[in-house]
Amino acid sequence: MHTKITANAQAMKRWLSKAETALGNHSDRLNAINIFPVADGDTGTNLYLTVRAASASLAGLDPGVTDVGSVLATAGQAAMEEARGNSGTLFAVFLGAAAEPLRGNNRLTASLLAAALHRAQIRAWSALSDPVPGTMLSVMESAAAAADAVHSEHPADSSNHALGLALDATVNGALAAVIRTEEQLDALHAAQVVDSGGVGMLLILDCLRSAVLGEELQTELLDGLHGYDVQDPHIHTDMPVDDGVEVMCTITLSPLDAATLRQRLDEIGESVIMSQVGGTPDDESGYRWRVHVHVPRADAAVAVIRSLGVPSHISISDLAVPRQPEPADTGGHER
Repeated sequence: MHTKITANAQAMKRWLSKAETALGNHSDRLNAINIFPVADGDTGTNLYLTVRAASASLAGLDPGVTDVGSVLATAGQAAMEEARGNSGTLFAVFLGAAAEPLRGNNRLTASLLAAALHRAQIRAWSALSDPVPGTMLSVMESAAAAADAVHSEHPADSSNHALGLALDATVNGALAAVIRTEEQLDALHAAQVVDSGGVGMLLILDCLRSAVLGEELQTELLDGLHGYDVQDPHIHTDMPVDDGVEVMCTITLSPLDAATLRQRLDEIGESVIMSQVGGTPDDESGYRWRVHVHVPRADAAVAVIRSLGVPSHISISDLAVPRQPEPADTGGHER
């Protein structure tokens, strides 16, 4: 029975701090098995940097702040502002959406956890133009379903015990989904690895459990995950080189222009993710959006984006993984 539960706003701060540390410690292995949607070997790095931004936004959290949803909303907006890559952007969406059902509450319960996870996974699925099962999206979905099952069994139970059961179920549901990813995506099945973003999400959820229950992280969760042993190679370096670039930016658009931008980016690229940064419009009814897309050429995407507004924080990154150079042929003899 769980006896050390602290499910308040300060626990949310501890959650993200723990997640930052855990992802920092695991970023190398997450990068090593990152082969979907492109083998660019940066999922661990992107998740770490995004969670670090969320955690940093709460560094000076006033102990008097008690609204759990408000705290996570602050962290979610910071994460979205600095989101990196597919995985980081989807986590930022997840975090911001999870905050919504929690607003006005000073304590997390099993019911609120289920509602937050449900809202978060739906919003993350909808942020992608072409969502794919077998990714961190499936892990979010399975975790939410597991928490909801506990809530359904104890619908009126707001006790710490019920919350502990829900958190245990959340992590177990996430683990089961991570294991399934290898069979859901052909690329993962061929390489005999689980999904990198899915493992990252599992780590993040176990950090939530740890922060609330006052228990250590469950390191045994990672035992036996295909491709995750330290001695395993960096599998992404054996994948074909991916052409193209990743373009990200923040831009203020009306809902109509945002829909137009998504459509145009879908026509020229892949992995299109668009999500609002905050929920308050400006004086001209425009909303700030975080935009992510993979395209063959950056100039085409940037031109489409600029045709609809003035982007800021534009970043352009090659999708091709830096490969180890072949040993130079010096013409000498073996020694």
